Amino acid sequence: MKINWNSKYTTISIYSFFVICASIIFYLIASEINLFQIKVGKAISIFMPFIIGFTMAYLFNFILKFYEENLLNFKIFNDLKPKIKRLIGLILTYATVVLLIYSFLKFIFPQVLSSIMGLVNDIPYYVSKITVLVNDFNSKYEIQEEYYNFIVEKWTQYRESIIKFATDLIPILGNTVKNILSSIWNIVLGLIISIYLLTDKEKVMALSKKVTRALFSEVRANRLIELVNRGNNIFGKFLIGKILDSFIIGILTFVVVTMAKMPYTILISFIIGITNIIPFFGPFIGAIPSAIIILFISPVKAFWFLVIVLVIQQIDGNIIGPKILGDSLGISAFWILFSLLITGKLFGLLGMIIGVPLFVFIYSIIKEIVEDRLKKKGLPCETDKYI
Repeated sequence: MKINWNSKYTTISIYSFFVICASIIFYLIASEINLFQIKVGKAISIFMPFIIGFTMAYLFNFILKFYEENLLNFKIFNDLKPKIKRLIGLILTYATVVLLIYSFLKFIFPQVLSSIMGLVNDIPYYVSKITVLVNDFNSKYEIQEEYYNFIVEKWTQYRESIIKFATDLIPILGNTVKNILSSIWNIVLGLIISIYLLTDKEKVMALSKKVTRALFSEVRANRLIELVNRGNNIFGKFLIGKILDSFIIGILTFVVVTMAKMPYTILISFIIGITNIIPFFGPFIGAIPSAIIILFISPVKAFWFLVIVLVIQQIDGNIIGPKILGDSLGISAFWILFSLLITGKLFGLLGMIIGVPLFVFIYSIIKEIVEDRLKKKGLPCETDKYI
């Protein structure tokens, strides 16, 4: 019997079948969530070298493009074959990456580690010093007993938290290094995979387009390719721009805090630079722990440090950031805050880093759909027209 696929009831039946199947799968996953997480974890561990390789290739591709578009475009390289050009570009790209990692391990990491060790060793002294200051303040101004007991209770809790943090800090760093070393084989495999991907990146992209056009209709295939290009444009500009911006802010912070004779300059600059990658909340996430570190040594310097960070962030937000990132976001501060809160809650620190470009990508799709529907209805697309 021939099935009439255009029949209304046939379409309803097919949709109903898929909904029922999806509901059963959702129920099985929800009822066995722990087992599902274990299975997903095993699958991710199997594909981890490929995940690392694709991530490396995606990030390193920006360096490769820079060399190919700027350095290898000179006339002296015109007679070289494309494969030779690509080989030179790859050598320069991976040499740059190795140089950056070497510079970090040689100059920055030892200083950061030394600052952390010094801070951990000095914390008991700073804690006892602040305890003495609290007692002297009480004896001088004779605070009421209930307020004094409240201050002592809160300070005791805070002191215990600080000592616990200092005690746990070294094991945490040790476990982090251990996890990195245990993943070294995956990193090596990922590095090899990234080299293969970058060597034939045009062929890989062509193959992806070929499969997409084979599986979908021409309209849907073109739409998918356009969305992938849009996502790549949004994520690429944002991530690379933010990394460059954070590097400049880290250097600027180091110069200023060194001139201001702040303690733990390398550690503080490193914290400020790393956390600056996170939009909106980054400056606060970096400034607060840094200010607390300085507070142990000098409350006056801690205050001036916060002033310095505020000035640097104003320079970053109004001059450096717009120059590097341009108008790559195109959304209001409210939506940036919204995206950070949601993705941060769902995916933690990684969510806070990729949350904004991910939201911009989704926002652009929704905006396009809404404006397309408005145009079909003959209505204006400008939001101001609806005020």
